[in-house]
Amino acid sequence: MPAPPDQQVDLIYLCSPNNPTGAVATREGLEQWVKYALANDAVIFYDAAYEAYISEPSIPHSIYEIPGARECAIEFRSFSKNGGFTGTRCAFTVVPKPLRAATKNGEMQSLHPLWNRRMATKFNGVSYIVQRAAEALYSPEGKMQVAELIKHYLGNAEVLRKGAKKAGLKVFGGVNAPYIWVRTPKGVTSWQAFDKILADANVVITPGSGFGSKGEGFFRISAFNSRANAGEVARRLQELKW
Repeated sequence: MPAPPDQQVDLIYLCSPNNPTGAVATREGLEQWVKYALANDAVIFYDAAYEAYISEPSIPHSIYEIPGARECAIEFRSFSKNGGFTGTRCAFTVVPKPLRAATKNGEMQSLHPLWNRRMATKFNGVSYIVQRAAEALYSPEGKMQVAELIKHYLGNAEVLRKGAKKAGLKVFGGVNAPYIWVRTPKGVTSWQAFDKILADANVVITPGSGFGSKGEGFFRISAFNSRANAGEVARRLQELKW
C-alpha cells in the first residue's frame, strides 16, 4: 500500500484487497490514511470489492473498523466477487452521514444528502431479479455456498502461487485475494511474458502494463478457474524456459 503523500490532496482512492496486485492494507496503514484524510479535509474512496477473500485475521475487512473513518471515507462493496455476480453489476456504496467534504470556497458540506438525491433521481436501480439473487447470498444456504466458493478460489491461488515460486518467479498476493502478481524475468516486458506463456504453455495471463505504466514488468494470474486447471497452469509455468 502507498504511504500518504507529503502534500494536500482532495480525493484518495484505495483498493484492498487490491486488483491486480493482491496486496492488502494493514490496520496500521489504514490508520495513517484516515489520520491524513481528517487532517487535510480529504475524502477516501475505499474499494473493498474483494473483502470476502481476506483470510488473515489481522487484516481489516472494512475501513470503518478504523476510528474516524466515518468522517472521511466512502466504501464500495460488490456482489460480483463473493457471489459470482460478474456482469449483473450489483453492488452497494456506503456514504456515512457524518462524512463531510469541502466546497471550492472551503465550506464543509455533508455528502450523504447529495449522494441520496443523485441516486434517487438519476438511477433506476438494479433489476428486481438481480436484487433477489443478491438477497439470497445472505440466506444460510447462500452464506455456505459463498464460503465454499471463496475457499475454492483461495485454494487455486495457493496452487498457482506455489507453482510460480517453484518456477523461480518473484510472486506477490494470492493470500488474501484471488490474484497472483508476478514479476517478469529480468529483461522481459509484460507483453513479451504474455506472448511466451501463451505460445509455449498455452496459458493466458494478463500483462501488467495493461493496468498502467507502473504494471510494466509484471503479469497477473487469476485464480478464477477449476482446481484441475489451476494445477495444470502451475505445472506448465514450471516447465517454461526463459
